Amino acid sequence: MSPLTDYEARLVMLFTAIVLGRWEDLRGVRKEAPTGEPDRGWREAVLQAHLFAGIPRVVEAYEVLERVGGLGEVGADEVGLEADAAAGARLFDRIYEDQASDVRARLAEHHSDFAKWIHEHAYARVLARPGLDPHTRELLAVAALAATAQTRQLASHTRGALRCGATPAQIHAVLDTIETRLSFDALRAARAVVGKYAPLESDA
Repeated sequence: MSPLTDYEARLVMLFTAIVLGRWEDLRGVRKEAPTGEPDRGWREAVLQAHLFAGIPRVVEAYEVLERVGGLGEVGADEVGLEADAAAGARLFDRIYEDQASDVRARLAEHHSDFAKWIHEHAYARVLARPGLDPHTRELLAVAALAATAQTRQLASHTRGALRCGATPAQIHAVLDTIETRLSFDALRAARAVVGKYAPLESDA
């Protein structure tokens, strides 16, 4: 049995399909949604996807999903949420732990506005939103970074997923869930990173 719940696996497939622009996969995930889904978690996952896929691809994802049933009714508690700077900072610190200050400094070296956008938008407005717990958001990040072969950031978010409560087995299961959607090289690289930073007991 997979360490991921069926629900978590569906969110991983949904997220990966958007990030890779695999619209037939996206239609399939939506068409196979069980009773009670899509729900708030689905809607949060799609909102989060723009951080990894870009806005144009997420706009297309919404159009694709709308044609096969949509994402359900958006609740009043899901809209108009202000960025929560304190929550975003706490989440950033949780993900990066003792490296948080160095990561902040490195981002600022690239461009101060870029660093500000990451803190104020990516973390305070998106990743710290209610509706999807941090460990699930980090598992989605792992899926996206594996799919796009971003191994440096995959290492960071593999560690972040563990720090947010995911187990090594769950992180490996994310790769198992999307393995047929990744190129051979991307999958091999992702497994090497995850194996290094989230080894299974049998590998430790």
